[in-house]
Amino acid sequence: MNPEGGTKHERFTTRSTHSDLFRFLVLSKSRDAPTDSYFLRAESFYNVASAMDPRDADRYGGRNLHAQSHGEAFLSLVLHRLRGNGLYLFDEPEAALSPARQLALLAAMHRLVQRNSQFIIATHSPILLGYPGATIYLFGEKKLARIAYPDTEHYQITKAFLDRPERMLNELFRADEAPDA
Repeated sequence: MNPEGGTKHERFTTRSTHSDLFRFLVLSKSRDAPTDSYFLRAESFYNVASAMDPRDADRYGGRNLHAQSHGEAFLSLVLHRLRGNGLYLFDEPEAALSPARQLALLAAMHRLVQRNSQFIIATHSPILLGYPGATIYLFGEKKLARIAYPDTEHYQITKAFLDRPERMLNELFRADEAPDA
């Protein structure tokens, strides 16, 4: 897939910023290989929409992606372009989505999972991390470890804030009020 996002058919570059991770991946063919794929990269989705042929608007719900808000364009992609039996790589899809739209994304993902799809998602969203049965990996300094949803920092911080926002805000703002040294 194109390093800036899109399908295997998108071939454009606005700036070469991808990592060398691809050098360590081994691809293999299988009769069970996905028939659909998409790389959604939040920071370069605008470039993908710009490079898209205007005639492809029907594949994204009938509206040009630039005629929609950033978040609505993300959802149009998921709802109309992704067909199932796919491998979908998402890099911080929550960047353009409100909490309600993150829930809509979860529902759309679930429908695609029911149609034999797999998602690999890099996210900071405690909502997206909460997908039932998801395997969550924590990327640390020099290690990769599986982690339970309630043990993620994103879940713990969000829960602590929602449970007692006044207390967390008081602590946060008190740290800003320290006397100058």
